Amino acid sequence: MTNNFEQVDSLMRYAISDKVFPGAVLLVARNDSIVFFEAYGYANIFSRRKMTIDTIFDLASLTKPLATTPAVMRLVQQRKLSLEQTLESILPCFKKTDKGQIKIKSLLCHNSGLAAYREYYYKLSKVPPDARRKVLESLLIKEFMLYPTGKKVLYSDLGFMILGWVVETVTGRRLDHYVSDEIYRPLGIDSDKGLFFAGINAKPIIEEFAATEISPWRNILLEGVVHDENAYMMGGIAGHAGLFGSAGSLHILLSSLLSVFHGSPSINMFGKDLLHTFFKQQKGTDKALGFETPSLANSSCGDYFSKRSVGHLGFTGTSFWMDIKRNIIVILLTNRVHPSRENDKIKSFRPKVHNAVMNCLLKL
Repeated sequence: MTNNFEQVDSLMRYAISDKVFPGAVLLVARNDSIVFFEAYGYANIFSRRKMTIDTIFDLASLTKPLATTPAVMRLVQQRKLSLEQTLESILPCFKKTDKGQIKIKSLLCHNSGLAAYREYYYKLSKVPPDARRKVLESLLIKEFMLYPTGKKVLYSDLGFMILGWVVETVTGRRLDHYVSDEIYRPLGIDSDKGLFFAGINAKPIIEEFAATEISPWRNILLEGVVHDENAYMMGGIAGHAGLFGSAGSLHILLSSLLSVFHGSPSINMFGKDLLHTFFKQQKGTDKALGFETPSLANSSCGDYFSKRSVGHLGFTGTSFWMDIKRNIIVILLTNRVHPSRENDKIKSFRPKVHNAVMNCLLKL
Protein backbone atom coordinates (compact mmCIF):
# COMPACT_ATOMS: atom_id res chain seq x y z
CA MET A 1 0.00 0.00 0.00
CA THR A 2 1.34 3.42 -0.94
CA ASN A 3 1.37 6.30 1.52
CA ASN A 4 -1.15 8.06 -0.70
CA PHE A 5 -3.84 5.62 0.40
CA GLU A 6 -3.33 5.81 4.16
CA GLN A 7 -6.47 7.95 4.45
CA VAL A 8 -8.49 5.36 2.53
CA ASP A 9 -7.06 2.48 4.55
CA SER A 10 -7.86 4.23 7.84
CA LEU A 11 -11.40 4.92 6.69
CA MET A 12 -11.96 1.27 5.75
CA ARG A 13 -10.61 0.10 9.11
CA TYR A 14 -12.85 2.57 10.90
CA ALA A 15 -15.84 1.24 8.95
CA ILE A 16 -15.13 -2.25 10.28
CA SER A 17 -14.87 -1.03 13.88
CA ASP A 18 -18.01 1.10 13.44
CA LYS A 19 -19.88 -1.96 12.11
CA VAL A 20 -20.71 -0.38 8.77
CA PHE A 21 -20.11 -3.90 7.45
CA PRO A 22 -18.37 -7.01 8.84
CA GLY A 23 -15.94 -7.21 5.92
CA ALA A 24 -15.03 -5.67 2.60
CA VAL A 25 -12.70 -5.67 -0.37
CA LEU A 26 -11.73 -2.37 -1.98
CA LEU A 27 -10.03 -2.22 -5.38
CA VAL A 28 -8.95 1.01 -7.05
CA ALA A 29 -7.54 1.17 -10.57
CA ARG A 30 -6.33 3.98 -12.78
CA ASN A 31 -5.16 3.85 -16.39
CA ASP A 32 -5.50 0.04 -16.51
CA SER A 33 -3.32 -0.48 -13.40
CA ILE A 34 -4.53 -1.55 -9.96
CA VAL A 35 -3.21 1.01 -7.47
CA PHE A 36 -4.98 -0.21 -4.31
CA PHE A 37 -6.36 -3.66 -3.49
CA GLU A 38 -7.05 -4.63 0.13
CA ALA A 39 -9.37 -6.85 2.17
CA TYR A 40 -10.80 -5.96 5.58
CA GLY A 41 -12.69 -7.65 8.37
CA TYR A 42 -14.58 -10.90 8.21
CA ALA A 43 -16.32 -12.92 5.52
CA ASN A 44 -18.24 -14.71 8.28
CA ILE A 45 -18.59 -13.23 11.76
CA PHE A 46 -19.66 -16.51 13.35
CA SER A 47 -16.70 -18.62 12.22
CA ARG A 48 -14.39 -15.55 12.31
CA ARG A 49 -13.28 -16.37 8.78
CA LYS A 50 -11.29 -13.42 7.46
CA MET A 51 -12.01 -11.60 4.24
CA THR A 52 -9.41 -11.97 1.47
CA ILE A 53 -8.98 -10.16 -1.83
CA ASP A 54 -10.17 -13.36 -3.55
CA THR A 55 -13.39 -13.72 -1.54
CA ILE A 56 -16.45 -14.29 -3.71
CA PHE A 57 -19.45 -12.01 -3.14
CA ASP A 58 -23.14 -12.20 -3.95
CA LEU A 59 -23.19 -9.22 -6.32
CA ALA A 60 -26.98 -8.77 -6.16
CA SER A 61 -28.09 -6.03 -8.59
CA LEU A 62 -24.62 -5.74 -10.09
CA THR A 63 -26.00 -8.63 -12.14
CA LYS A 64 -27.79 -5.99 -14.19
CA PRO A 65 -24.71 -4.09 -15.49
CA LEU A 66 -22.24 -6.99 -15.32
CA ALA A 67 -24.27 -9.81 -16.89
CA THR A 68 -27.61 -8.87 -18.42
CA THR A 69 -26.48 -5.56 -19.91
CA PRO A 70 -23.28 -6.99 -21.49
CA ALA A 71 -25.40 -9.80 -22.93
CA VAL A 72 -27.72 -7.25 -24.52
CA MET A 73 -24.70 -5.25 -25.72
CA ARG A 74 -23.24 -8.32 -27.38
CA LEU A 75 -26.51 -9.09 -29.16
CA VAL A 76 -26.82 -5.48 -30.33
CA GLN A 77 -23.22 -5.59 -31.58
CA GLN A 78 -24.06 -8.75 -33.55
CA ARG A 79 -27.26 -7.12 -34.86
CA LYS A 80 -29.34 -9.89 -33.35
CA LEU A 81 -31.16 -7.33 -31.23
CA SER A 82 -31.95 -3.62 -31.51
CA LEU A 83 -32.38 -1.09 -28.73
CA GLU A 84 -35.48 0.15 -30.56
CA GLN A 85 -37.11 -3.28 -30.73
CA THR A 86 -40.35 -3.74 -28.86
CA LEU A 87 -41.11 -6.51 -26.42
CA GLU A 88 -43.86 -7.96 -28.56
CA SER A 89 -41.51 -8.26 -31.54
CA ILE A 90 -39.31 -10.61 -29.49
CA LEU A 91 -41.80 -12.16 -27.08
CA PRO A 92 -45.16 -12.51 -28.87
CA CYS A 93 -46.83 -13.33 -25.55
CA PHE A 94 -46.72 -9.59 -24.80
CA LYS A 95 -48.92 -8.76 -27.79
CA LYS A 96 -52.27 -7.31 -26.81
CA THR A 97 -50.89 -6.30 -23.40
CA ASP A 98 -50.03 -2.79 -22.23
CA LYS A 99 -46.35 -3.77 -22.30
CA GLY A 100 -46.04 -4.88 -25.92
CA GLN A 101 -44.64 -1.58 -27.18
CA ILE A 102 -41.97 -1.18 -24.48
CA LYS A 103 -38.57 -0.90 -26.15
CA ILE A 104 -35.40 -2.65 -25.03
CA LYS A 105 -33.86 0.78 -24.43
CA SER A 106 -36.58 1.67 -21.93
CA LEU A 107 -36.03 -1.53 -19.96
CA LEU A 108 -32.32 -0.73 -19.74
CA CYS A 109 -32.79 2.83 -18.44
CA HIS A 110 -35.72 2.04 -16.14
CA ASN A 111 -38.37 4.28 -17.69
CA SER A 112 -40.51 1.44 -19.00
CA GLY A 113 -43.42 2.08 -16.65
CA LEU A 114 -43.04 -1.25 -14.86
CA ALA A 115 -43.19 -1.63 -11.08
CA ALA A 116 -39.94 -1.64 -9.12
CA TYR A 117 -40.41 -4.95 -7.33
CA ARG A 118 -42.87 -7.71 -6.58
CA GLU A 119 -42.68 -10.50 -4.00
CA TYR A 120 -43.15 -13.20 -6.60
CA TYR A 121 -41.27 -15.70 -4.48
CA TYR A 122 -44.26 -16.32 -2.22
CA LYS A 123 -46.30 -17.65 -5.12
CA LEU A 124 -43.34 -19.39 -6.75
CA SER A 125 -42.48 -21.26 -3.54
CA LYS A 126 -45.78 -23.13 -3.88
CA VAL A 127 -44.96 -24.28 -7.42
CA PRO A 128 -42.72 -27.26 -8.36
CA PRO A 129 -39.20 -26.00 -9.25
CA ASP A 130 -39.39 -27.08 -12.89
CA ALA A 131 -42.58 -25.03 -13.38
CA ARG A 132 -41.45 -21.80 -11.72
CA ARG A 133 -40.04 -20.05 -14.78
CA LYS A 134 -43.26 -20.48 -16.72
CA VAL A 135 -45.28 -19.25 -13.75
CA LEU A 136 -42.99 -16.22 -13.39
CA GLU A 137 -43.36 -15.45 -17.09
CA SER A 138 -47.14 -15.53 -16.74
CA LEU A 139 -46.93 -13.16 -13.75
CA LEU A 140 -44.78 -10.73 -15.74
CA ILE A 141 -47.19 -10.84 -18.67
CA LYS A 142 -50.10 -10.03 -16.34
CA GLU A 143 -48.33 -7.08 -14.68
CA PHE A 144 -49.95 -3.70 -15.26
CA MET A 145 -47.81 -0.71 -16.14
CA LEU A 146 -47.80 1.99 -13.47
CA TYR A 147 -47.38 4.84 -15.98
CA PRO A 148 -46.75 5.31 -19.72
CA THR A 149 -43.29 4.41 -20.97
CA GLY A 150 -40.89 7.36 -20.87
CA LYS A 151 -42.94 9.45 -18.45
CA LYS A 152 -41.07 8.56 -15.28
CA VAL A 153 -37.92 6.77 -14.12
CA LEU A 154 -38.49 3.96 -11.63
CA TYR A 155 -35.68 1.49 -11.01
CA SER A 156 -37.22 -1.87 -11.84
CA ASP A 157 -36.18 -5.44 -11.08
CA LEU A 158 -39.08 -6.54 -13.27
CA GLY A 159 -37.61 -4.85 -16.32
CA PHE A 160 -34.37 -6.79 -15.95
CA MET A 161 -36.20 -10.05 -15.30
CA ILE A 162 -37.78 -9.48 -18.70
CA LEU A 163 -34.42 -8.55 -20.27
CA GLY A 164 -33.00 -11.86 -19.04
CA TRP A 165 -35.94 -13.57 -20.71
CA VAL A 166 -35.25 -11.59 -23.90
CA VAL A 167 -31.60 -12.69 -23.98
CA GLU A 168 -32.56 -16.33 -23.51
CA THR A 169 -35.19 -16.12 -26.23
CA VAL A 170 -32.90 -14.46 -28.79
CA THR A 171 -29.95 -16.76 -28.08
CA GLY A 172 -31.79 -19.98 -27.30
CA ARG A 173 -29.42 -20.37 -24.35
CA ARG A 174 -29.65 -19.91 -20.62
CA LEU A 175 -28.45 -16.47 -19.48
CA ASP A 176 -25.61 -17.81 -17.33
CA HIS A 177 -24.29 -20.02 -20.13
CA TYR A 178 -24.47 -17.21 -22.66
CA VAL A 179 -22.56 -14.60 -20.63
CA SER A 180 -19.96 -17.15 -19.56
CA ASP A 181 -19.27 -18.39 -23.10
CA GLU A 182 -19.60 -15.10 -24.97
CA ILE A 183 -18.20 -12.55 -22.52
CA TYR A 184 -16.41 -13.82 -19.42
CA ARG A 185 -14.30 -16.65 -20.84
CA PRO A 186 -13.07 -14.68 -23.88
CA LEU A 187 -11.83 -12.03 -21.43
CA GLY A 188 -10.01 -14.65 -19.36
CA ILE A 189 -12.44 -14.50 -16.44
CA ASP A 190 -12.76 -17.76 -14.50
CA SER A 191 -16.33 -19.01 -14.92
CA ASP A 192 -16.16 -20.98 -11.65
CA LYS A 193 -14.59 -18.48 -9.25
CA GLY A 194 -14.46 -15.22 -11.19
CA LEU A 195 -17.91 -14.17 -12.39
CA PHE A 196 -20.67 -16.76 -12.39
CA PHE A 197 -24.24 -17.53 -11.42
CA ALA A 198 -24.42 -19.83 -8.40
CA GLY A 199 -27.42 -21.98 -9.31
CA ILE A 200 -29.28 -23.31 -6.28
CA ASN A 201 -28.31 -26.89 -7.16
CA ALA A 202 -24.60 -26.06 -7.11
CA LYS A 203 -22.44 -27.21 -4.22
CA PRO A 204 -20.32 -24.19 -3.34
CA ILE A 205 -17.12 -24.33 -1.31
CA ILE A 206 -18.45 -22.22 1.54
CA GLU A 207 -15.02 -20.98 2.62
CA GLU A 208 -14.64 -19.08 -0.65
CA PHE A 209 -17.77 -16.91 -0.17
CA ALA A 210 -18.70 -13.89 1.91
CA ALA A 211 -21.69 -14.77 4.05
CA THR A 212 -24.81 -12.65 3.68
CA GLU A 213 -28.01 -12.77 5.69
CA ILE A 214 -29.59 -15.18 8.10
CA SER A 215 -32.62 -15.43 5.85
CA PRO A 216 -35.86 -14.97 7.81
CA TRP A 217 -37.69 -16.70 4.99
CA ARG A 218 -35.32 -19.65 4.42
CA ASN A 219 -34.20 -19.76 8.06
CA ILE A 220 -30.53 -20.37 7.21
CA LEU A 221 -27.31 -18.38 6.95
CA LEU A 222 -26.73 -17.74 3.25
CA GLU A 223 -23.25 -18.58 1.95
CA GLY A 224 -22.76 -19.27 -1.74
CA VAL A 225 -26.53 -19.13 -2.24
CA VAL A 226 -28.24 -16.16 -3.84
CA HIS A 227 -29.69 -13.67 -1.36
CA ASP A 228 -32.42 -12.24 -3.61
CA GLU A 229 -35.60 -14.23 -2.97
CA ASN A 230 -37.05 -13.92 -6.46
CA ALA A 231 -33.75 -14.98 -8.05
CA TYR A 232 -33.57 -17.93 -5.66
CA MET A 233 -36.99 -19.08 -6.80
CA MET A 234 -35.74 -18.85 -10.39
CA GLY A 235 -32.97 -21.32 -9.63
CA GLY A 236 -30.41 -18.62 -8.85
CA ILE A 237 -30.24 -17.46 -12.47
CA ALA A 238 -32.09 -14.26 -13.36
CA GLY A 239 -31.64 -11.01 -15.23
CA HIS A 240 -31.89 -8.84 -12.12
CA ALA A 241 -29.80 -10.80 -9.58
CA GLY A 242 -27.87 -14.02 -9.10
CA LEU A 243 -24.33 -13.15 -10.21
CA PHE A 244 -21.41 -13.88 -7.88
CA GLY A 245 -17.85 -12.71 -8.26
CA SER A 246 -14.57 -11.44 -6.87
CA ALA A 247 -13.23 -7.90 -7.03
CA GLY A 248 -10.37 -8.89 -9.32
CA SER A 249 -12.74 -10.42 -11.86
CA LEU A 250 -14.97 -7.35 -11.79
CA HIS A 251 -11.91 -5.30 -12.58
CA ILE A 252 -11.09 -7.44 -15.62
CA LEU A 253 -14.57 -6.89 -17.05
CA LEU A 254 -14.83 -3.19 -16.21
CA SER A 255 -11.33 -2.34 -17.42
CA SER A 256 -12.09 -4.18 -20.66
CA LEU A 257 -15.19 -2.04 -21.18
CA LEU A 258 -13.20 1.13 -20.49
CA SER A 259 -10.47 0.01 -22.89
CA VAL A 260 -13.01 -0.44 -25.68
CA PHE A 261 -14.58 2.93 -24.88
CA HIS A 262 -11.17 4.59 -25.25
CA GLY A 263 -10.51 2.90 -28.56
CA SER A 264 -8.57 -0.29 -27.80
CA PRO A 265 -8.80 -2.65 -30.79
CA SER A 266 -7.77 -5.73 -28.78
CA ILE A 267 -11.29 -6.58 -27.56
CA ASN A 268 -13.64 -7.20 -30.45
CA MET A 269 -16.81 -8.41 -28.72
CA PHE A 270 -18.01 -4.80 -28.35
CA GLY A 271 -17.43 -1.73 -30.51
CA LYS A 272 -16.39 1.72 -29.33
CA ASP A 273 -19.56 3.34 -30.66
CA LEU A 274 -21.66 0.77 -28.81
CA LEU A 275 -19.94 1.60 -25.50
CA HIS A 276 -20.50 5.30 -26.12
CA THR A 277 -24.20 4.57 -26.61
CA PHE A 278 -24.55 2.45 -23.46
CA PHE A 279 -22.52 4.78 -21.22
CA LYS A 280 -24.40 7.91 -22.30
CA GLN A 281 -26.85 9.38 -19.80
CA GLN A 282 -30.35 9.12 -21.20
CA LYS A 283 -32.33 12.31 -21.60
CA GLY A 284 -34.57 13.08 -18.65
CA THR A 285 -33.00 10.41 -16.42
CA ASP A 286 -29.98 9.80 -14.19
CA LYS A 287 -29.48 6.46 -15.96
CA ALA A 288 -27.32 5.25 -18.78
CA LEU A 289 -28.29 2.00 -20.55
CA GLY A 290 -27.93 -0.62 -17.84
CA PHE A 291 -25.81 1.67 -15.66
CA GLU A 292 -26.35 4.46 -13.15
CA THR A 293 -24.79 7.91 -13.51
CA PRO A 294 -23.88 10.26 -10.63
CA SER A 295 -26.94 11.95 -9.18
CA LEU A 296 -26.79 15.72 -8.75
CA ALA A 297 -26.95 15.50 -4.96
CA ASN A 298 -25.88 12.85 -2.46
CA SER A 299 -24.47 10.47 -5.05
CA SER A 300 -23.04 7.23 -3.69
CA CYS A 301 -19.83 7.97 -5.64
CA GLY A 302 -19.31 11.19 -3.67
CA ASP A 303 -18.48 14.64 -4.97
CA TYR A 304 -15.51 14.21 -7.29
CA PHE A 305 -16.41 11.69 -9.98
CA SER A 306 -16.91 13.47 -13.29
CA LYS A 307 -20.28 13.67 -15.00
CA ARG A 308 -18.90 11.14 -17.46
CA SER A 309 -19.06 8.33 -14.91
CA VAL A 310 -21.15 5.18 -14.67
CA GLY A 311 -21.66 2.67 -11.89
CA HIS A 312 -24.16 0.59 -9.98
CA LEU A 313 -25.06 -0.58 -6.48
CA GLY A 314 -26.08 -3.99 -5.16
CA PHE A 315 -28.39 -4.59 -2.18
CA THR A 316 -25.91 -6.92 -0.45
CA GLY A 317 -23.42 -4.06 -0.11
CA THR A 318 -21.65 -4.19 -3.45
CA SER A 319 -20.85 -1.38 -5.86
CA PHE A 320 -18.58 -0.10 -8.59
CA TRP A 321 -18.00 3.31 -10.13
CA MET A 322 -16.02 4.14 -13.26
CA ASP A 323 -14.90 7.66 -14.07
CA ILE A 324 -14.72 7.30 -17.84
CA LYS A 325 -13.07 10.68 -18.36
CA ARG A 326 -10.23 9.98 -15.92
CA ASN A 327 -10.03 6.20 -16.49
CA ILE A 328 -10.61 5.42 -12.81
CA ILE A 329 -12.39 2.35 -11.42
CA VAL A 330 -13.46 1.92 -7.79
CA ILE A 331 -14.89 -1.45 -6.74
CA LEU A 332 -16.26 -1.76 -3.20
CA LEU A 333 -17.57 -5.20 -2.26
CA THR A 334 -18.97 -5.70 1.26
CA ASN A 335 -21.22 -8.11 3.12
CA ARG A 336 -23.22 -5.36 4.81
CA VAL A 337 -26.35 -7.60 5.03
CA HIS A 338 -24.45 -10.10 7.22
CA PRO A 339 -26.11 -11.13 9.42
CA SER A 340 -29.08 -8.79 8.79
CA ARG A 341 -30.28 -6.41 6.08
CA GLU A 342 -31.31 -3.91 8.76
CA ASN A 343 -27.79 -2.44 8.76
CA ASP A 344 -27.87 0.50 6.32
CA LYS A 345 -24.82 2.46 7.52
CA ILE A 346 -23.22 1.88 4.12
CA LYS A 347 -25.48 4.56 2.60
CA SER A 348 -23.56 7.35 4.32
CA PHE A 349 -20.21 5.55 4.06
CA ARG A 350 -20.09 5.06 0.29
CA PRO A 351 -19.71 8.79 -0.58
CA LYS A 352 -17.01 9.17 2.08
CA VAL A 353 -14.81 6.36 0.81
CA HIS A 354 -15.18 7.45 -2.82
CA ASN A 355 -14.26 11.01 -1.84
CA ALA A 356 -11.22 9.69 0.02
CA VAL A 357 -10.13 7.63 -2.99
CA MET A 358 -10.46 10.57 -5.37
CA ASN A 359 -8.65 12.81 -2.91
CA CYS A 360 -5.70 10.40 -3.04
CA LEU A 361 -5.75 10.00 -6.81
CA LEU A 362 -6.33 13.62 -7.75
CA LYS A 363 -4.48 15.28 -4.83
CA LEU A 364 -7.50 17.44 -4.06
